[in-house]
Amino acid sequence: MIRETISVMRDFGRLREIAGILIHYGWGDIVKRMGLGNLSERAETWLNRKQADEILHLPAEVRVRLAMEELGPTFVKLGQVLATRADIFPSPWIDEFSKLQDEVPPEPFDVLLPELEKALGRTPFTVFKDLQVEAIAGASIAQVHLAKLQDDTKVVLKVRRPNIELRIDADLRLLAHLGRLLESELPESRRFQPGRVIEQFAKSLRRELDLAMEARNTERFAHNFAEDPNIVFAKVYWEYTSASLMVMEYIDGIPGNDLEAARSAGFDLKLLSARGADAVLKMVLIDGFFHADPHPGNIFYLPGNRLAIIDCGMVGRISMERRDQIADTLAALVAKDIETLRDILVNWAGDVPIDDAKLTSDLDELIFNYDSAPLKQIRFGVLLNDLITVMRENHLAVPPDLTMLFKALMTLEGLGRQLDPDFQIVRHLTPFVKQVIIDRYKPGAMLKRGKRNLMNVVDVATALPRDVSKLLREIRRGRVKIDLDLKRLDHFGHQLDHSTNRLTLALVMSALIIGSSIVMTVRGGPTLFGLPAFGFLGFFLASLFGVVLMISIWRSGRD
Repeated sequence: MIRETISVMRDFGRLREIAGILIHYGWGDIVKRMGLGNLSERAETWLNRKQADEILHLPAEVRVRLAMEELGPTFVKLGQVLATRADIFPSPWIDEFSKLQDEVPPEPFDVLLPELEKALGRTPFTVFKDLQVEAIAGASIAQVHLAKLQDDTKVVLKVRRPNIELRIDADLRLLAHLGRLLESELPESRRFQPGRVIEQFAKSLRRELDLAMEARNTERFAHNFAEDPNIVFAKVYWEYTSASLMVMEYIDGIPGNDLEAARSAGFDLKLLSARGADAVLKMVLIDGFFHADPHPGNIFYLPGNRLAIIDCGMVGRISMERRDQIADTLAALVAKDIETLRDILVNWAGDVPIDDAKLTSDLDELIFNYDSAPLKQIRFGVLLNDLITVMRENHLAVPPDLTMLFKALMTLEGLGRQLDPDFQIVRHLTPFVKQVIIDRYKPGAMLKRGKRNLMNVVDVATALPRDVSKLLREIRRGRVKIDLDLKRLDHFGHQLDHSTNRLTLALVMSALIIGSSIVMTVRGGPTLFGLPAFGFLGFFLASLFGVVLMISIWRSGRD
């Protein structure tokens, strides 16, 4: 608690700014629930804000999106992640989160110059030729400038914005505090694991802050696609690259969002969509390492119907076990296998109580709605959203490590449809899913799993005598404790305790009434209002206990 308090006080300036923005957009109640009552009363004065009536009349989801845009890059990127959580938020909220764009005006070059000099150890004008001070692109974390090496090779300089790391670190600390607060104050939020979602988001964003990490991601993708001449990644110049600066080759191609230029240049858009889909699905299902944001702004079209993929800061990793689960899920959706699909969702749910009959019925209805639809009319993103809606209605949550994957698949389908109106991601999914399932049962893979399981059995068998000996020793010393967690036992104990307390109170009240009645018949002693004082006092206490008892019974009836 002390450490959390110190952490919050360290970020007090940013906290004050956040509180003011939230209040401005009508979220003062959230500020108060976070325990920031003083800030909620004074933030308006600090920030000189006036809350316009037209803002308060906007829908809640619009006010949240506007607040996130003003709060800055951390919250914009968080909103982009939340846009994938249809298992938590209804459609209007998802639509608003999807509008959040990571585009901000570039900083003047003079502001960036100290950052460049620090990264290079000297002025950039002696390292590069024809360094353009006007940025060609700007995002919340970094901006891009063109230059040439001394041998006239055209390169791109991606420079991190000054002080952005300190601000994002402060925001992430506050978000972590908010996640813990949600889990402690709102038990119903625990099934969505807000703390873990924020933790994974923080890891992803911190990796994105490190431009050297992005460079390593770029090289890893290039290695994974070394045998595919149709997918290109930029060459990284490591002698100039650091955590705050990334220097890579300039890719001269047609931007992915300029379809007219691509058509005019004679590109085969259907072939481009197919190659893009195959590349992303290979990343996910074969490599287990994927580009988490494959939107058109991160793609260039090159001669020969090739694709260049840039901006590899936001990536996702998928374990082998998770890849098998994803393959089984996709296969079950395509094959309309309700039983397998239900088993996977139940496995993802963990210990959450499930109404198995309702879940099976909802999945059956979902599959039935798509059963007669032609493949051309099925949108995989819509199908995936419908599946997530079923999970939300059955109180199931998508595992946090899959949110970026779902976002990538939905973005991929959107890109494919832009290039080819007849694009069907299911056709591209099928061979990859089959390959994953075939690889799972290859002799080498089965031998590896068998060896691993055998080693686990050997470890357990080897440790068994020692564990049994330790258990017997603890039993002899009387140190063995058995904890029984029976459902509703605690509730029953509380109810029994309350009932015993009421019964005791009733007995005391009865004793006071009887005793006071006897005292009333005794002459002598002090009096009060002409009555024996002790008898009067006994009746008064009995009446008071009676009122307390009636209130307790009335409250228990309302609960």
